[in-house]
Amino acid sequence: MDELRMIAGGPCRSDDDKCGNGDCPTVYATPEPGMLAIQGYDVIHPTPDGESVVLIPEDILKEAARARGWL
Repeated sequence: MDELRMIAGGPCRSDDDKCGNGDCPTVYATPEPGMLAIQGYDVIHPTPDGESVVLIPEDILKEAARARGWL
C-alpha cells in the first residue's frame, strides 16, 4: 500500500521498548478513507486469503484514536 503515514507507535525509545526489538507495533493512516494499516505481532487464527489478525498494545490504539480526533 502506498503513502502510509505513521499516526501511532513506531520506533521505540530505549526506555519504552515493550517489544524488545526497537520497532514497536504501529498504526498508519492510509490514502483510503476510513482505513488504517496496522503493524503488529502475528497470531495464529484462521482468516480469509489476504487478511491477517495482529496484536498491538492497547495504548497504541488509544494514541491512534487521539491522532484521528476520536478522543
